[in-house]
Amino acid sequence: MKRPIIALAATAALALASSAQAADLVVIASNGVKAALEELAPHYEQASGNKVSIKWGVAAVLKRDIEAGAPFDLAVLTSPIIADLAKQGKIAAGTETPIARSAVGLMVRKGAAKPDLSSPEALKRAVLAAKSLTWAKEGASGTSFLNALHKLGIADDAQRKADLAADGAGAAKKVASGEVELGALLVNEIMAQPGVEVAGPLPAELQTYTPFSSGVSAAAKNAAGAKALAGFLTRAESRAVFKAKGQEPIAPGL
Repeated sequence: MKRPIIALAATAALALASSAQAADLVVIASNGVKAALEELAPHYEQASGNKVSIKWGVAAVLKRDIEAGAPFDLAVLTSPIIADLAKQGKIAAGTETPIARSAVGLMVRKGAAKPDLSSPEALKRAVLAAKSLTWAKEGASGTSFLNALHKLGIADDAQRKADLAADGAGAAKKVASGEVELGALLVNEIMAQPGVEVAGPLPAELQTYTPFSSGVSAAAKNAAGAKALAGFLTRAESRAVFKAKGQEPIAPGL
């Protein structure tokens, strides 16, 4: 990834040369894009001169913050949430920009045996055999995982032995410590958490992808900078970073 990142700063400088005067830029972003944005934000700052401040969290919780009046310039959240905020007038019309999508997977403690997840029946056996399970109380990954379990007819069995976490990082910590045997989370989030490994994605028949989009605040103090950052995140070099972090870019033109 070193070569694309070096190119990123150079090419982005040309793309952002016409952006507004440097200023602070407040971003509200889902944990689901944290790994990629943490790598990309410094390059945007270098190219634009804007100082980026990011508030991370579970997308559903951040949505409530925005609805309650939390100030921001750019939001990077799940696409349905961005669309809903646009309907509410919180996101400026026409600024919704698709970025990437994430698959749901299962995680195990680093070095632990990985269950077979190659088919719906294999997933069913793995979940029923696990002594304990975890996922985030709120968030797209937990909802998708539960939907898969309902299709398999084992949602009640799984919930009886579930030790839910406040967010994905909390779920990963439970698995990393050995407190819980198996956890569900977005694959790219698993890759970014210490002490855990991706056991595998959900089988294709049960997989649900979580799409992420950006949107400029209707009350943005730095709308020009927010639009520039949104564009920056869809550049080829940025898409390569999302891909390296375990996500599938869905920017226009792919």
